[in-house]
Amino acid sequence: MVFENKMIAYDDPDEEETPEEEEEEEEEEEEDLVDPLDTIREKCEQTAHCVHHKERLESCEARVGSRSNTLEECTEELFDFLHARDHCVAHKLFHNIK
Repeated sequence: MVFENKMIAYDDPDEEETPEEEEEEEEEEEEDLVDPLDTIREKCEQTAHCVHHKERLESCEARVGSRSNTLEECTEELFDFLHARDHCVAHKLFHNIK
């Protein structure tokens, strides 16, 4: 049994794009995309209703962070803030989707 060495000829590798160049092009394309959900969330966080809940959450976090031995958590304040923000987002998000 004889083994033959076969060489597969490809185009000149200098002319082809390297995988690194392809990744750079993909990253550039991804940078141009902006998620409308993130934009709307930022706007909704600035409404009066959300600001109130965010202030309550931040004061709770400061209070809990200042104590070394506490069982208090800010779960309720976090959920209130997220609920208020998501309620605002729900009314605005689908107007931006094509």
